[in-house]
Amino acid sequence: MQFVNTKTLRILFLIIIAVLVVNFGYSSFKEKKNNTGKKVKLYWFIPDGLRAEPDLFDIYAWAREGRLPNIKRMMDKGSYGFTVPDYPSHTPVNFASLLTGSHPKTHGISDGPMRVEGYPLDIVPFSGFKSNAKKVPPAWLTFEDNDLDVFLLSMPGSTPPELSRGTTVRGRWGGWGADFYAVNFQDSTEELAEDFFSRSMRLFYTGPELTQTLTSSPTLAKLDSIKSYSEIKEIKLEAWDKTVYGFIYDSTDDQKTNYNKIAFSFDKKKIITDLEDKNWSDWLPITVKWRTKDDFNLYTTKKSKLERKFTTIDVPTEFKIKIIKLSKDGKFRIRFFYNNLNKYLTAPSEVAKDLTENVGPMVDFVDNFPPQLIYYQEDKETFLEEAEMSFDWHKNSVPHIVQNYSPGVILHDIYTPNQMLTSRWWLGYVDPNSARYNDVSEEERETLWQEVHWMYKKIDDIVGEIMDNLDEESYFVFTSDHGAAPLNKRVYLNNYFAKKGLLKIKYDEKNKIYDIDWDNTKVAFLRMNSIYINPNGLGGNWKRAKGEEYEKLREEVIKLLNEIKDEKTLSPVENVVKWENVEDYLDLPSDRVGDLIVSNKIGYGWSEEVSKEMEIFKTPLKTGYKQAINPEEHAVWAPFMIMGPNIKENFQLENPISHIDQLPTILNLMKIDIPDYVEGRVLEEVKK
Repeated sequence: MQFVNTKTLRILFLIIIAVLVVNFGYSSFKEKKNNTGKKVKLYWFIPDGLRAEPDLFDIYAWAREGRLPNIKRMMDKGSYGFTVPDYPSHTPVNFASLLTGSHPKTHGISDGPMRVEGYPLDIVPFSGFKSNAKKVPPAWLTFEDNDLDVFLLSMPGSTPPELSRGTTVRGRWGGWGADFYAVNFQDSTEELAEDFFSRSMRLFYTGPELTQTLTSSPTLAKLDSIKSYSEIKEIKLEAWDKTVYGFIYDSTDDQKTNYNKIAFSFDKKKIITDLEDKNWSDWLPITVKWRTKDDFNLYTTKKSKLERKFTTIDVPTEFKIKIIKLSKDGKFRIRFFYNNLNKYLTAPSEVAKDLTENVGPMVDFVDNFPPQLIYYQEDKETFLEEAEMSFDWHKNSVPHIVQNYSPGVILHDIYTPNQMLTSRWWLGYVDPNSARYNDVSEEERETLWQEVHWMYKKIDDIVGEIMDNLDEESYFVFTSDHGAAPLNKRVYLNNYFAKKGLLKIKYDEKNKIYDIDWDNTKVAFLRMNSIYINPNGLGGNWKRAKGEEYEKLREEVIKLLNEIKDEKTLSPVENVVKWENVEDYLDLPSDRVGDLIVSNKIGYGWSEEVSKEMEIFKTPLKTGYKQAINPEEHAVWAPFMIMGPNIKENFQLENPISHIDQLPTILNLMKIDIPDYVEGRVLEEVKK
């Protein structure tokens, strides 16, 4: 008789336990997901960059005119007005202000990229989009501490996930999970915009490539399924360690070179999709690779190729292909858009599969940052199509989340409004304060206004879907983090400092870009508003300078900033504040800013780019902007609406509120203790 040895029994026991744990977890997930009772106590919808103010973008007037019927329903059922962001009117700062009820000097988020002492200035040691960058707890932890399950959808600052039992879906740019950004492929023989050769082709200027240039060549592949009347051209499209081959061909039997289609394949044999110019494919299965040991930053030390190879994971997902532009001679512009959901981007991981199957592959927001769909007229068409996919996904997610997850609190963001109002195509031609306002005819402007109103109507549709899925005991808050102002000129401060002999420019041969020579630079500007100063040079690990020479140089820089004038002899500088005064004057944390904080007037925007030509002013393709603008400017204001138990109906606030007033008001209404660090006030005037 044979007996099973102790080691084998131990292994079998561990396998059984593991299976039970997995089954229990999945059963708990299914039980939670299938709970269809309407128990949502708060739905806080915060579309990013949705301008609302009493002058030009008066959404309440639009609602009364019948353009925004669901916002009108919300006005009738609740209280509404305008809300003022914190300086510098930027996403990570103002989401933190909204969700902590405190100013930046308290919550600690001064920007997206934040430099601190002890790190080189050419890397970003702290990101304002990371959950662990905040110095005080956000609202979702307060809600969870009060026994409320929380569902976070696309919320900046929510990843790495902090919730113990709630759900986190793709917090934007928190450096967590396998996030596959869309990639454009551009024919290198096409006339290219100057920006194609700058860091603006990389995510947040330092991350993975967002646009690649490549050339086509005659193919040697045997493709029986393709009949071409001109020589087939092959292109090799590589993104996220996966190669897709494109075959540009001419299906028109017209005795002319007339390329009009591109077929795509993984193996040069089987065609996965065959598209005409300006068409999208369906969602196609693909397995891409995520390098867990690669942060994609240009300036950080990289792991060895071998280590990166063995720490790369395969991620099955889906992608769509769009032929943005295909000319008769075969020049191309192609876009790959990847499902923004996978099991590494949600917590619990099973949520990604559920949302993909029941709502669809996620199109979280249109375009990217820096924007890529701004270079050709055909980019605008692609932008609008992608924006519609984004709005539709977010709208369709609402009933599924409410009815199948039934969390106590839902916090929901969509970034697409920001992308539209800061893109190339709209704001500069509809806002009379823009220098480009008269560059279009009245008929063209009317068309652009129709497209802007279309975007607001899409937000209105989501508002309606939310209202239809809440009961009378739920609170619904609708707001935004900031608006957007016209952008007339980019101001290249580092080129200016270079001309004054305070900054040295070098050519980075490896990355093919012009960059700052830090060891020989005394003064440099870094996004979104910080100027760093050291008379002994800014190389190595940065430490704030002090002493007589430092103060002398700092005063010289302030003088130089106030002397900048454009060709109309206008100054782009709103004000300059020393680091030791920022807490008093700008409510910023003094330990996370440069030596000077410089604010720009409306119409101008700072750039940290450097160039061989050393131009100081340049008209950008983008026509909208919001960073480093005085929050008192109406253009950066946002909507505030609230409805629910004990809220006044059809009540308009006489004065704008501060972002930091929203959370304490919500907590007070929900009978939750307001944390000590909250600096906003309870809006007693909206209560019955």
